[in-house]
Amino acid sequence: MAEKPISLSQAPAGYSDWLSELKTKIHSAQQRATLAVNQELVLLYWQIGQEILTRQAELGWGAKVVERLAHDLRTAFPDMKGFSPRNLKYMRAFAEAWPDLEFVQALLAQLPWYHQLALLDKLDNTDSRTWYAQKALENHWSRNVLVMHIESGLHQRQGAAITNFAATLPKPQSDLARESIKDPYRFDFLGLTEAAQEREIEHALVQHVTQFLLELGAGFAFVGRQVLMQVGDEEFFIDLLFYHLKLRCYVVIELKTGKFKPEHLGQLSFYMTAIDKQVKTEPDNATIGLLLCKSKDKVVAEYALGDKSQAMGIAEYKLQQALPEVLESNLPSIEQIERELQGEA
Repeated sequence: MAEKPISLSQAPAGYSDWLSELKTKIHSAQQRATLAVNQELVLLYWQIGQEILTRQAELGWGAKVVERLAHDLRTAFPDMKGFSPRNLKYMRAFAEAWPDLEFVQALLAQLPWYHQLALLDKLDNTDSRTWYAQKALENHWSRNVLVMHIESGLHQRQGAAITNFAATLPKPQSDLARESIKDPYRFDFLGLTEAAQEREIEHALVQHVTQFLLELGAGFAFVGRQVLMQVGDEEFFIDLLFYHLKLRCYVVIELKTGKFKPEHLGQLSFYMTAIDKQVKTEPDNATIGLLLCKSKDKVVAEYALGDKSQAMGIAEYKLQQALPEVLESNLPSIEQIERELQGEA
């Protein structure tokens, strides 16, 4: 007779903790094994691509050798995928784009092959490819997230907001904070046009909070929308409140549908002070503020931040750009959105 498994209630003291530790170790080993297989595959593809390049350059072999090689490799390894003519051409392009084997081993081999194809297809220079590869590895981006960030021009937008972080935050916190704020922010995923009002944008951001967090970047955790703050006998509402896990601080975000005005920072500063006094705890760093506006004058923004002692940033946001009529007709009107918002309220 088969022995019955011991129930959890009958397990000896400490068994549950030990089992949890073993599960973690097994899971880590599985991840390492998967990573090792991927690294070997990427390095193999680089070597094949490099040899195709070398033979074509030194022996004058033409493009047809790729078709022949694809046929022969698939015949020799019928159970192994990846030897199509198209993929062999990608291997060649991969080796041509990254001639330094040590760099491939150190960085690129840690990313799946389909990430490599996205870098080759979507970008045309080494600096941009290197930046996105490093960020994908650092933030564990899937291929879809990587493509989304490439298509939204994250590299050009990262760290581009106007801030006073260098003057108000110690290093390296100031550098991390600066890199955490971009300009402009892309909210195309909301499906709202430039005519949308603050509350509509705010509501839609919460409805699409997963995509909003991806746009904000690594480290942001959503705390709340229209967060109530009681100051004296009055009530105030913060548009959006986040916590940044790496910076260890709260981040107050205020939305303005018009052009930036210096007085906007007074309101933002007031909310930041309220969070510092009522919500922030001892381990937390001072609150950071981010003002998102439809447009700004760079010089005015720099002047407005010049005498502020609190860490603030000013950035623009971009909603849906003008679309051809054939596409525009398929989008919901402002009236439809308003009806939906009223229905959900």
